[in-house]
Amino acid sequence: MAEEQPTNTSTPWASMPQRKPVPSAPTVTPDPDTEAAAETATVTETTPEHHNTTQDASLKEQKTPYKQSFLASIPSWWGTQKRPRKILIIGLIAGLFLIALIIGLAVGLTVGKKNSKSNLALPTSNGGPYSGDLTYYAPALGSCGYTNTESEHVLAVSHILFDAASTGSNPNDNPLCGLKIRIRRDGESVDAKVVDRCVGCAETDLDVTESVFEKLATLAQGRVTMEWAWLEKAPVNASSQRRDANTALVGNYVDLHV
Repeated sequence: MAEEQPTNTSTPWASMPQRKPVPSAPTVTPDPDTEAAAETATVTETTPEHHNTTQDASLKEQKTPYKQSFLASIPSWWGTQKRPRKILIIGLIAGLFLIALIIGLAVGLTVGKKNSKSNLALPTSNGGPYSGDLTYYAPALGSCGYTNTESEHVLAVSHILFDAASTGSNPNDNPLCGLKIRIRRDGESVDAKVVDRCVGCAETDLDVTESVFEKLATLAQGRVTMEWAWLEKAPVNASSQRRDANTALVGNYVDLHV
């Protein structure tokens, strides 16, 4: 019998030399933050820009000033409103007429008031008119017991006249206190009340406050001539001895007012 050949049961490439294994690449742990940033950048680069025309239009309208849009709408509204337009025109005319009327009345009353008080004649029934010098002073507590200010229309009469009218030792009880005098100069007049006694005044001089003086002259003038008269009857009660002793000074006053 023929001998049986040995059977090679192994695979054909079993006898071939084997290659060395390729070393595996090192495993890298991914960084979540880095991946998220890369994805965001990729999306940003690849995402096309979309323009919202509606939003752009609204933004443009917001940039338009309200004043311009309001003024632009006035002509169209005015042209369609016939009756309100007529009423508005009538109202404006009536308002202007009323303002002009008020101004005219105010000016007329002011002028009339000024003329009625600044150009009055001097009365003669109570004594006067007399001529003398007019000066001004700063009032305080006067001989009549009144405390006054420069803004008040008050005055001091001559000590000669004041003493001639005295009825006692108390100057507050002098009959001339509180009586009114009208002063006139260059077509202007002003009324003032007696509240004090002027030591430096001559018999027919008057010493007044600045507010009174400025009605008739400027403060820079200091001393001016004027005329004055009593607005009320001055109850001067002088004795015969005083009249005889001061005839040259107060005789005229005593004769007029006794």
